[in-house]
Amino acid sequence: MAENPTQTRSLSGRWNVATQIMMGGVTLYYVWASTIGVVSLQYFRGIAILYSLVAPLLLYKGWRGDREDAPSVLDLALAAGVAAGVVYWMVEHEAMAYRAGDYTLVDVWMGVVVTAVAIEAARRVLGMDMALCAIVPILYALFGNYLPYIIGHRGYSIRRVVEYVYLTSDGIFGIMAEVLASFIIPFVAFGAFLEKAGVAKFFVDVSLAALGRIAGGPAQASVVSSALMGTISGSPIAETVTKGPITIPLMKRAGFPPHIAGAVEAAASTGAAIMPPVMGAGAFVMAEMTGLPYLEIIKVATIPGILFFLSVGVMIYFESRKLGLRSLPAAELPRFREVWSRGWYLFLPIAALIAAMISGYSPQVAVIYGIGFTIAVSWFRKETRMGVKEIWEALVGTGKNCLFVAALVGAVGVLIGVLSLTGIVIRFPYVLVDLAGENLLFTIGLIAVATFVLGLPLPITATYLIVAVIGVPALVKLGVPVLSAHLIIFWLSLDSNITPPVAMGPFAAAAIAQADPMKTGWACFRFAKIIYVMPLLFAYTHILLTGTPAQNIWAIFSATLGTVLISIVGTAFFLVRMTLVEWLLLAAAAALAFVPYVSTAVAAIAIFAAVYLKQKRRADATALQVNAQAV
Repeated sequence: MAENPTQTRSLSGRWNVATQIMMGGVTLYYVWASTIGVVSLQYFRGIAILYSLVAPLLLYKGWRGDREDAPSVLDLALAAGVAAGVVYWMVEHEAMAYRAGDYTLVDVWMGVVVTAVAIEAARRVLGMDMALCAIVPILYALFGNYLPYIIGHRGYSIRRVVEYVYLTSDGIFGIMAEVLASFIIPFVAFGAFLEKAGVAKFFVDVSLAALGRIAGGPAQASVVSSALMGTISGSPIAETVTKGPITIPLMKRAGFPPHIAGAVEAAASTGAAIMPPVMGAGAFVMAEMTGLPYLEIIKVATIPGILFFLSVGVMIYFESRKLGLRSLPAAELPRFREVWSRGWYLFLPIAALIAAMISGYSPQVAVIYGIGFTIAVSWFRKETRMGVKEIWEALVGTGKNCLFVAALVGAVGVLIGVLSLTGIVIRFPYVLVDLAGENLLFTIGLIAVATFVLGLPLPITATYLIVAVIGVPALVKLGVPVLSAHLIIFWLSLDSNITPPVAMGPFAAAAIAQADPMKTGWACFRFAKIIYVMPLLFAYTHILLTGTPAQNIWAIFSATLGTVLISIVGTAFFLVRMTLVEWLLLAAAAALAFVPYVSTAVAAIAIFAAVYLKQKRRADATALQVNAQAV
């Protein structure tokens, strides 16, 4: 779900200045505190919560009739109350640890205020659906004693619930606050600085220059530029609305129907959430939840991320041929040599970031190197030079761009805290496994249903977090490695961005393309369907580098072969339109290709060759007929 533009404010005067200082100051603080600064835990997490709860009250209206240019009296009262509650938590953190189990009435009432505002902040930015994801668990904690034994519990008082979500590390001030402060803000800042240096336009131009001359070239350029942008942005919606106004008109001019043009951009931009090193917030959350090094996570996630873009690219190529599309005139395309010579240096900050992490620096320190290189290379051209004004704008922009994720922090903290308190986190995996009959495939299917249902109202990160809490233990119980389990759920959570009836990525692209939103959504679903295949490979093969070197290489080969074949199947077109028999044969070949054995690969290639020969005969016959008619 994207933020609701009808609820956002356009602050003016002193309120605009105050919020900009808040946004820029928070960004600067965490770029410093997560790298060279030495900050106590309570202040490190507390200021992140303060920002994530106060900023929505100022920048988002509580009700449609509220003022556009300034916060209301109620907003200011809530902001003052939650600020007092967060500051109290920071100042009294050590003292409250000593009186654990015997908290004072002031402790509890401060918790009530912070918990209530956490829910309200989520409602304002993300809608009532996200707020309900915190409210329903609280009701479950209060009235669980009335539920059937399989999911019920003894019941808890409202005081106990508030104490747990406010005063323990499992609640509001828990893992999501740490991830926001340690990873998301610094990496989004890196992306904001790159944007100021002109990297988005360069990526689109270089992709068009390289691929624009082939059939459907603008669509292929959309895929390649999305892969490049995905390394730094991590946000499908942001990519869609940033690149869409450039790529979608070009695709329409090349002959793509409007809904296909929008679907291509939305599908390609979805890859931003799975393309290392940023992966939205996914890689950072996984690092915190699994205890694994961040570099290890992005290492194993790279091949699947590349295969996603390969799948979309192959589908677009054959879709272009099916539609009989032409390339754009050379005069309308940028020249590769000129584009490259004008902007090749924009890859240096990304190279510096990756090199720093490979050298052993933490991701946060690597970001400092990346930002430093970005400021330096921005001076290569007069129009992109970053002075004090541009640097400050990048810092402020980071604070605003992070707010969408920041609004999740409090509500997700409430949800995780309540689930931990009631013990359902421990019991539910056993229920899930029993329901699936201890069948791994069925368990993954149930998790896919859960991500689909939750993904209707929630964004990718929220869906992943909620399902991971209960789904990962179930998968681990069935023998799936911890990181593989997390990636299974994260990939399945991508459908919250692409699957109708609520698909914010395609809907945003449809608005740009002036196309039917539902047609765009279903076309996007078709282009991005590999997100449902890859989790099965995570569970059953060594695509995540979990085997010997030989097993890993063979898993990558079979996954690549299967990805190409299933992408062709998705268009129902090869050399000519497929018959039903040809489609079924190629679908069987794709299924065999994904099984990492020599025999299945040989069988898949043999079937593919047979379909190719059959198609070639039909294509040749059609060409002869056309030539005869022309004569």
